Amino acid sequence: MTGAPSLDGRDFSVVDNQDGEVDAATVFSYQEQDGVVSARYAGGAIRLGYLVGTRRGDDLDFRYVHLGAAGDTASGRCRSRIEVLGGGRLRLAEEWEWESRDGSGTSVVEELQSKGI
Repeated sequence: MTGAPSLDGRDFSVVDNQDGEVDAATVFSYQEQDGVVSARYAGGAIRLGYLVGTRRGDDLDFRYVHLGAAGDTASGRCRSRIEVLGGGRLRLAEEWEWESRDGSGTSVVEELQSKGI
């Protein structure tokens, strides 16, 4: 059993990123079912991106690929740890590495506040 709730249907944005292309304008929309996670992301310097991988407990392991605003493509690998924030929001603490070029870094994404009615 996992400690954090499912990522399914939750949207996230970047609050900290070391040497990466995504930023606060990039929104990740997650889906999760039976240990399989995926997300579509876009915004800021990213025209369109996808990630797919697995969840074991509160650990994620996935690959990502995206199309940048300038028309360039990039891909890499990321390992994330799910943390529960106050109020039940989720945070992902990430370590990533490019596979399509040199470089690696860390990032933190947090679940967006509910828009309410």
